[in-house]
Amino acid sequence: MLKSKEAGIKPGLKPTGFLPLSEALKQNRRQVVNNHKYYVNAGLATMMGMLNFDKQFTRAEGINLWDSEGNRYLDFLGAYGALNLGHNHPRVLAALEQVKQLPNLLQASLGTLAGALAKNLAAATPGNLQRSFFGNSGAEAVEGALKLARAATGRQGLVYCENSFHGKTMGALSVTGREKYRKYFQPLLPNCISIPYGRLDALESTLKGENIAAFIVEPVQGEGGIIIPPPGYLSGAREICSRYGTLLIMDEIQTGLGRTGKMFACEHEGVVPDIMCLAKSLGGGVMPAGAYITTDDIWKKAYGSIERALLHTSTFGGNTLAAAAAIAALEVIYEENLPDRAWETGRQLLTGLYKLKEKYPLVKEVRGCGLMVGIEFNQPGGLASKASFGLVNKLSEEYIGSMVAGELLNKHRIITAYTLNNPNVIRLEPPLNVTPEQVETLLTALEHIFSEHKSFFSMAASGAKTVLKSFIKK
Repeated sequence: MLKSKEAGIKPGLKPTGFLPLSEALKQNRRQVVNNHKYYVNAGLATMMGMLNFDKQFTRAEGINLWDSEGNRYLDFLGAYGALNLGHNHPRVLAALEQVKQLPNLLQASLGTLAGALAKNLAAATPGNLQRSFFGNSGAEAVEGALKLARAATGRQGLVYCENSFHGKTMGALSVTGREKYRKYFQPLLPNCISIPYGRLDALESTLKGENIAAFIVEPVQGEGGIIIPPPGYLSGAREICSRYGTLLIMDEIQTGLGRTGKMFACEHEGVVPDIMCLAKSLGGGVMPAGAYITTDDIWKKAYGSIERALLHTSTFGGNTLAAAAAIAALEVIYEENLPDRAWETGRQLLTGLYKLKEKYPLVKEVRGCGLMVGIEFNQPGGLASKASFGLVNKLSEEYIGSMVAGELLNKHRIITAYTLNNPNVIRLEPPLNVTPEQVETLLTALEHIFSEHKSFFSMAASGAKTVLKSFIKK
C-alpha cells in the first residue's frame, strides 16, 4: 500500500478551498447561496432566491425558527410531514446522547435497537403487521415494498393512482403519477398501471387480470394537493385487493404517526394493509429513517429462507442512532397524545380556513384531515404575464401557491410551501404540538394577505416586486 506521502497526500494538509466544520458554521447567507449555486443545484438555488426562500436559518426549536438576522418564524411546513414532533425535540436529542457509546454500524451483529424498534412498530401498527425492514427514506421504503410484493406473489403488475407521489428513485417513480417527474427517465419499471384516485370501479377492473402483485395508495394524496378520497374508498380497496389476491400497500410516509388525527390514516376506515410504508417523522425530525412493515406470512413467502434472507438489505438501515431516534419519537407521540392534538387543532385550522374561503374568491378550495391541510387557489385566464411585469410569468400562471407562501414568509414570518404535483396548493403541516394561538396567528396572516390582494393580479404584482427586490439585493 502506498504511504500518504507517496500517494501525493501530506498528513494534515487539506485541499485548497476545503471548509472545516468550524468554518462552515460561520458562513453567511451569501456564502451559503453561492455554495449551492456552484456545487449543488444552481436552478433550485435561483428559484428559491426569487421569492426570498434562501434565507439562512441558524436555530430551531419546536415550531420556531430563527434566521441569521435574529428574526423568529413559525414553521407551518414541517419538512413535508417529517416534523410531527417539531424541530430538535429534547427527548429525541436525549436518546441520541444516551446511545452515543454504542456501535452505530455493525453488520456482523444483530442490532439491539433495530430489533426493539421493529417490536414497537408491530405493537403500534394495526392488525397483524409484524415484520419490518429498515432503510433511510420514504423512497427506499417504497422500493422495498414493491420488491416484497413481487417476490411474495410471483406476479409482476403494480397498480398506482394518477396524481400520486411515492418518491423519485426508479421503482418509486414508476408508481408516481406525475409525468413531469417521469418523462426524462423512461423506460421505467414495466407492468405499472395508473388508475384514477378514489375510483373503486377502476381498481376492480384493473385487478381482474390476476397478474397484479400490489396496489399502492396514499390514504391522503399529499403532493397531489392534499386530496381526500371519498368515504369508503380505502375499505373498498382493501376488500377488492383481498378478492383478487393483490397486496395492498398503504403509503403512510406523510400521513402516518399522528398527522391526520389517527396514529395511521388507514385507521380512519379500520383498514389493515398488507404492507405499510413509513418514513419522514419516524426519525423524530432528527435522523433519516424509513421502514416498511408487513405480515409474517407475506415476509416468509418473499424472504423466509436462509437462501433469500439477503435478497434485500441496506447498509445504514436500522442503524443505532436512527433506531434510537425512532423509538424516542414513538414514545413522544404516545405520551404527548399527538394524534388527538392533531385532530383538535386541525379542526380549528380547517374551520378558520373555511371562513376565509367564503370571504375571498382567491381561495378555490380548502381540504384536509387533522393537521394535513391544503389551500387551493383560483387561476385567471390570460394577462398573467402583464400583471407580473413579464418577470414571473411562470409563477403567475402556475405557481400562485408559491406567491402566497412568499407573502407569508416575507411579511408574516410563517413558513409554508406548495405541493409538488399541484403548485396552486399550499400545504399546512405544522408540528402536531402546534398551539391554538399559533394557528390563530396563521389565520390572521392569511386574512391580511387575502384582504390586501383580493385579485390574482394583485398577488402576481406583489410577487414580481419581491423578485425585483431579490435581484437588486443580490
